[in-house]
Amino acid sequence: MKYTDKHIATASTLIVNFDGAMPLSNFLKQYFTANKKYGSKDRKQISHFCFLYYRFVNALKDASISEIITIALFISEDKLEPYIALFNQSWQTNWHKTKAYRLNFIQSVYPDFNTQAVFPFVNELSEGIDYTVFAESHLTQPNLFLRIRPSKKVTVLQKLDATTINYSVENNCLALPNNSKIDDILQIDKEVVVQDYSSQRIAEFLMCIPSLSHYKPSNFSVWDCCAASGGKSILVYDILGNIKITVSDIRASIIQNLKSRLARAGISLNQTIVADISNSKFQIPNSKFELIICDAPCTGSGTWGRTPEQLYFFKPSDIKKYNNIQKQIIANTLPYLAANGYFLYITCSVFKQENEEMVAFIKQQNQSLTLLKKELLVGYNNQADSMFAALFKA
Repeated sequence: MKYTDKHIATASTLIVNFDGAMPLSNFLKQYFTANKKYGSKDRKQISHFCFLYYRFVNALKDASISEIITIALFISEDKLEPYIALFNQSWQTNWHKTKAYRLNFIQSVYPDFNTQAVFPFVNELSEGIDYTVFAESHLTQPNLFLRIRPSKKVTVLQKLDATTINYSVENNCLALPNNSKIDDILQIDKEVVVQDYSSQRIAEFLMCIPSLSHYKPSNFSVWDCCAASGGKSILVYDILGNIKITVSDIRASIIQNLKSRLARAGISLNQTIVADISNSKFQIPNSKFELIICDAPCTGSGTWGRTPEQLYFFKPSDIKKYNNIQKQIIANTLPYLAANGYFLYITCSVFKQENEEMVAFIKQQNQSLTLLKKELLVGYNNQADSMFAALFKA
C-alpha cells in the first residue's frame, strides 16, 4: 500500500506539472531519465496512473487527482487485489468482474460521473458514430495490433504459440494486449508490421483497384505523399505487388527513418522527397502517379484512446487549422494524378471537417473524379483506433 500511495503522489505531481506541450510518454521518459531512483516497476506504475488520470478526468472534473486515479483503478483493473487497500469495504463488496457493473457502482457513488463527457466534441463528429460507445471506449487502452506480412503467417503464429502471450488472429490481423513485448519474438517490418486494426482495413480500399496485369510493375507508380513512418507504403506494396513507390514528408529525419524501415521490409524506393506539400510553391517536375495516397496531417482524434492527454488538452480551433492544411495538400497533390489514376484520402480523425468536408472539397477541386468508396472505419468495437478513408478514380 505504501508504494501505491507514493506512486499516486508522484503521478499527481507529474500531472500538475504537465502542460500538454509534448506527448505524455515523452514527458514521463524525460522525468525518469532525470530521476534514476525509480525502478522499472515504479516507472510502469506511475506512468499507468498518469494515463489513467487523463482517461477519466473529463468524466469527473471536480474530483482531486488522487481520487480520479483511484476511481479509474476501480473501474479499469481486472483484478482488485493489487490495490485493495485503496478501497473501503463498500467498494470492495461492489467490485465485480464485469466492467459495466463497476461503472454503475461508481455512478451511484458519484452522480456527476458521466462517461459521455469523456469526449466533449460530439457536434464535430463524422456520420455514423455511436457516440455513447465511442466516448466510453476512451476509458480503455486500445490493443496492440500487428499485420502479418505475405507468406509469414505460419512462422509468426508458431513463434507466438511458443510464448505465453495471449493473442487473437483474424485473417492477417493480430490483436495482443497493449503491453506485449514482441520485439525479441517477431521480426518487426519483415514478418509483421505494427499497424492498427483500422489502418489495416485500408487494404479494403486498395483491393478496389483493378488487377495490375495490364501494367508492368515498374510502370505503376505510387506516391505516398505524407508518408510519416511508412506503414501505408508497406501495405500498398504487400497488396499491389512490386510497384514503383515515391515517398515524401516534411522532415529529412522522417524520410531517413522511413528508408531504414522499408529496407528492413525488403522494399526499394523509387524516389524520396523532403518538402512541405502544403506550401503553394510545391512542385514535382514531370511526374504523374497511378495512385496517390494522401494520409493527411490531422487532429488524430481517432487515436486519442491511445493518447488521452491529447484529448484533454485539445483546442477545437485546431480542427479548422488542420482543415486548411488538408485543403492545401489536396490542391497541391491532385494535379499529379495520372489519367485513370486513383486518389486515396485518409485521416485518423473522427471530425467531419477533416473527413466528409474534405470529400466534398476533393470533388470541387477535380470534378472528373468518381468517388468509388468512402467509410468511417470505426475501431471502438475492437479496442482499436478509428479512421476515415475515401477512394477516387480519375
